[in-house]
Formats: sequence, structure tokens, C-alpha cells
Amino acid sequence: MSRPTSEDDLHAHVDGLLPAARRAEVEAYLARNPEVAERVARFDQQRDALRAALAPIAAEPVPPQLNLGHMVSRRRRPRWPDWRTAVAACLLLFAGGTSGWMLRGTAAEARIGIDALAEEANDSYAVFSQDNGRPVEIAAADSAQLVSWVEDRLARRISLPDLSSTGYRLIGGRVVATGHGPAALLMYDNAQGSRIAVFMRPMVHKDRNAPMVRHRKGDAVSFAWADDGMGYSLVGGPEAATKLHPIADEARRQFRLKS
Repeated sequence: MSRPTSEDDLHAHVDGLLPAARRAEVEAYLARNPEVAERVARFDQQRDALRAALAPIAAEPVPPQLNLGHMVSRRRRPRWPDWRTAVAACLLLFAGGTSGWMLRGTAAEARIGIDALAEEANDSYAVFSQDNGRPVEIAAADSAQLVSWVEDRLARRISLPDLSSTGYRLIGGRVVATGHGPAALLMYDNAQGSRIAVFMRPMVHKDRNAPMVRHRKGDAVSFAWADDGMGYSLVGGPEAATKLHPIADEARRQFRLKS
């Protein structure tokens, strides 16, 4: 008894791949099922049409790049880059490294000293002066705790300048992070709600003593200086810009008296 005829048997019949005994069984099945025989006949027609359409292409020679012998030869060939490409790559690498080294000093200089301190002060002021919920970490009422915390983090003795004569009272302060270690930010405000801040941190690499200079970044204006290895900056917004210099002078005077 022959096994049932499957779809695979039908396609194999169309492609002429069936053994003689199985081909006879499939042909007997097609004779008993004319509708299946008609579908297989259409398969035969499609096969013949494809063969006729592709015959000219099949007769063409194999392109050299697809020749199996050439492909194997290329895979076995060492893949060394062209010497000119290698030399150019080395020159670019050398030039890039040299220019980077030459610029290293300039970039480093821009990130240290009184200029860096002033930029850090302006950035910290921009963040915390606008915070109405918690502009400081420790309030002025706990000034002894604030001083102890800041001195512990900065490893330096500090004092809190009294700027009430200029119309500004201490709100409190916090410790902030910088690229040169921790710094203290003391926040002050006046009756109109204007806020200024005193920023201080040790000067590690440069400008252990520096005269007072004016800086501006965005809306923040500051006057920065350094004495005996400690850097200071008094910073405020545009509404206080014209008053900042004399206030900075007063803060510096008090710091020097208590140092």
C-alpha cells in the first residue's frame, strides 16, 4: 500500500526529483484527482516559463568577482593596509597628539585660579539664589553649626562676614561641590528680596593671593579675590551689580581682620 501523496511529493514531481516507483504512485494519484493534476500542470507551466526567461542569464560566464577560485584566493591573502594609508594614519595620530599636548596647558590654565573660582561662584549662585524653598542648608540662626560644618569640609578656619551695614543680612549657607574640592556658599538678602552670596574655597594650584577682579556670567556679576590661599567671590544679580564692589570690599576687610 502506497503512502499518501503530500505537497512535497507534488513539487518534487514537478522538479523531476522523484524515484521511479514513487513517481508512478504520484501519477496514479493525479489520475484519480483531476483538480490536483490541473494545479500541478500549472506548476509545470510556471517552471518552463522561468527557465525560458532565465536561460540567457544562466548562459553568461560567471563574473570574475564571483569566481569561487578568486574568492578563496582573496580570503587567503593577508589583509595588510596600503603603506601610504598606514603612513597617513600615523601622521594624523602624531599631529592630533601634538596639538592636544600644546593646547593642554591653555585648557588647564582656564580651569584653575581666580577665574575658575569666579565661574564656580556664579554657577552656584545661579542655582541656589533662585530657590525659594531651600536656598541654604543651615540657617543663620545656627551659625555656629554652619561655621563648624564649613571648616570641617574646607579644612580651613572661616568667618561669616556681617554685611548688615550694606542692607544685606545673612540667611545661612551650605557646602557645594566644585572641580577643585568643596566650597562654601553663604547667602544674604535685603528688604527688597534681592539676594547676594559669598563664595569661598581654598586655592589649590594658582592665585593663592590675587587682587579683586570683576567677572560676569549670564546675569550673575561677581568680584573675586584671594588672600593667603583662600579664594573669595561676592556675587549677585543685575539688580545689585552697581552695589557689589563696595560690598565686596567690606567682606574682604572683615575676612582680613579675622584671618
